[in-house]
Amino acid sequence: MENNGIIRTTDLTRPLVRFLYAAIILSGAAVVCVCVAPLLWVILSGFKDIREFVRETTILPRKFDFSRYAKTWNDLKFIRYYRNSLFSVLGSVACAVFFNGLLGYALSKIKPAGSNLVFALVMWGLLIPPTTSIVPLFINISRLKLTGSFLPLWLSMGANAFYVVLFKNFFDELSPSLIEAAKIDGGSDFLIFTRIAVPLSKAVIMVIVMYSVNAAWSDFLLPYLILRNSGLETVMVRLFQFRGSRANDVDILRGIVFAVLPPITLFFIFQKQITQVSMQSGLKG
Repeated sequence: MENNGIIRTTDLTRPLVRFLYAAIILSGAAVVCVCVAPLLWVILSGFKDIREFVRETTILPRKFDFSRYAKTWNDLKFIRYYRNSLFSVLGSVACAVFFNGLLGYALSKIKPAGSNLVFALVMWGLLIPPTTSIVPLFINISRLKLTGSFLPLWLSMGANAFYVVLFKNFFDELSPSLIEAAKIDGGSDFLIFTRIAVPLSKAVIMVIVMYSVNAAWSDFLLPYLILRNSGLETVMVRLFQFRGSRANDVDILRGIVFAVLPPITLFFIFQKQITQVSMQSGLKG
């Protein structure tokens, strides 16, 4: 008997089950429409000029003029800011995986003296909103003369309590006998982490990569404070600066499309892997 999940094939022969199944499908489709509608409206509005945008109430533009998007792209010089955001994201992802993974492994498997206190502090860190620490963080960055570089953005992503907890919970499930066997063979803790723990942690690493890419790409406040007037501004910082210029509402909508296009594209490309990893790791966003 084929089993498709909570509803079996034979269950679909019952009228009540078919009705509930159809209701679930229709509800899901309605939710998708509600989620996609704002993005679709922004994209279609970008094809309009300011007069059509203000006066017309229709969603569809009169014509699909891609030259308007090209003009906004050139005005914003998005190639440059895409490159800056790419550097910021790559460094942030590397630090998020390495430093948080290293601390999570130490708290899970090495457990040095005071590890319980450190883990308690990490858990307390989850209760502190990130914006409350932005002022002392920026003061310390300024005193260290690290403004105008990506390094503070990378390191801040490498000190994330949520990622540490995810790593620790995953490493807790690793077989202790595997770690002990590696120690008997003379492997150091760092070698065991890099050669054994990390290769076995592809599921949780993929989850961390997903979270960190989204966080690094969409982050605005810290990049704005650190990279302002440095020539290294990210896409979100440039979009805010563009908003404060003489740009009209339609130009800003086109800029928003360019800003959200990369993460949406990545999601469609890797949606199968994202779903598989989330199911395998048992983690929910």
